Amino acid sequence: MKGMIKEFRDFAIRGNAVDLAVGVIIGAAFGKIVTSIVNDIIMPPIGRLTGGVNFADLFINLDGSKAVVSLADAKAKGVPVLAYGQFINVALDFLIVAFCVFLLVKAINTLQRRVSAAPEAPAAPPEPPPQERLLVEIRDLLKEKK
Repeated sequence: MKGMIKEFRDFAIRGNAVDLAVGVIIGAAFGKIVTSIVNDIIMPPIGRLTGGVNFADLFINLDGSKAVVSLADAKAKGVPVLAYGQFINVALDFLIVAFCVFLLVKAINTLQRRVSAAPEAPAAPPEPPPQERLLVEIRDLLKEKK
C-alpha cells in the first residue's frame, strides 16, 4: 500500500495529473464547440436541403399503439423510440472531433520530424592528451629550426 501511495505522490508531483486535468477540461470545452458547430451550423443547411427536416427530431416509434408527433412528445409520454436523428448528430460530432485530433497529431508528428531531422552542431573535438600536445610543440620547434 505504501508503494502505491508513493507512486501516486510521484505521479501527482511530476505534473501528469495536472496535465491530464487540463486536457480533460479543454476536451470538454472543445466537445461543446463541436456540438454547437454540428447542431447550429452544419445540420440546419442539411435539414434545409432535405426539405426542412430537423435531424434531432428523427425517430422511429417502437410502440405503434401510442401516437406521438415529436421526439419530445414521445419522451414526455414515455413511448419507446429509436432516436436515430440524435445518433446522426452524435456521429457527426465524433467525426469532427476525430478529424481535429488527427490534424493535431499530424502537426505534432511533423514538428517532431523536423526537430529530429535538424542537423546537430558538430561537437568540438576532444582536447588532446598532454603527450600529443608536447609532440605537436616539438614538431613545430623542429620545423622552425629548418
